[in-house]
Amino acid sequence: MSAASVTIGEAARATGVSAKMIRYYEETGLLGPAGRTAAGYRVYSEGDLHALRFVRRARDLGFSMREIADLLALWQDRSRASAAVKAVALDHVADLRRRIGELEAMARTLEHLAERCCGDERPDCPILDDLAGGPNTG
Repeated sequence: MSAASVTIGEAARATGVSAKMIRYYEETGLLGPAGRTAAGYRVYSEGDLHALRFVRRARDLGFSMREIADLLALWQDRSRASAAVKAVALDHVADLRRRIGELEAMARTLEHLAERCCGDERPDCPILDDLAGGPNTG
């Protein structure tokens, strides 16, 4: 093992990505296969660690695996147009805003149901009644 390579455990600690996820990223092809020692242990270079930090940050921002693969390819392509990167980011922002809207609608519905619930000793509960009845289609 060269001085510039680290084990999977050290890579996990250095990047905040678990060893299990590192192996998963390799298995799915998101990251290339790790180098191996003569004994078959995985080893990671500084470039590998940089890529893992990139993936971790992209995951923290909520990008999907497909989007991360696209962003990694763009990051590694020094002749890329930044417009392509911006398009991926803006598409993701639109998806986040859509999901935020859906979450806000769910919160409003639950608040409305909670307001209708007495929250006392009686068994009647409009929250459970609504859940049992399914979404309103009327």
